Amino acid sequence: MKTGLLIAIVVAVMHVGCAQNSVKPLYNYANYNKSYYESKKNTGEESALKLQTTIEQAIKNKDSGSSGRVPPGMYANLGYIHLKNGKASEAIDNFKKEKTIYPESTHFMDRMIKKVELAEGKEK
Repeated sequence: MKTGLLIAIVVAVMHVGCAQNSVKPLYNYANYNKSYYESKKNTGEESALKLQTTIEQAIKNKDSGSSGRVPPGMYANLGYIHLKNGKASEAIDNFKKEKTIYPESTHFMDRMIKKVELAEGKEK
């Protein structure tokens, strides 16, 4: 009798363990990993533009992740791309969005904003 109960428990546990997990991921990175890798592997305007497009798409589709937030670092990375393209005000806007959503990045984002403002001669 005990053996039958033990077998039933093992089968039930195995069945539960094999069930598919239908939990949505916390964040939607879209093709960010692949695009980031390609932009580092093939440093060129085309791969940089593809990375920027991928980040913008992930930001646009933020609601497809279960948190409903843009993944960490996305606004900061997009801000850095704008900074490299000479768009300081857009870079600062993205740095501010990053620190608003992720307060733990405030110290770093404030430093980035200050450096951009110093370089642009617009320190407050």
